[in-house]
Amino acid sequence: MSDSSDPNEPTSTNRRSIDPSILARVFGDVLPDRTSDEISSMSTAESDSGDEWIRRQVPPHHG
Repeated sequence: MSDSSDPNEPTSTNRRSIDPSILARVFGDVLPDRTSDEISSMSTAESDSGDEWIRRQVPPHHG
């Protein structure tokens, strides 16, 4: 058994040398900078009380 590495296997040096702009062009943004729960407007959350939100979530057949 030889202890040689695969020449096609990327090394840590090769991984670091890849330009991030090339990866962005190829793969696009994998994750958004901000998620939808972070973007939601604070004014609606502040204006609605918790009780009002609960009442809006009750299905019609539960009156």
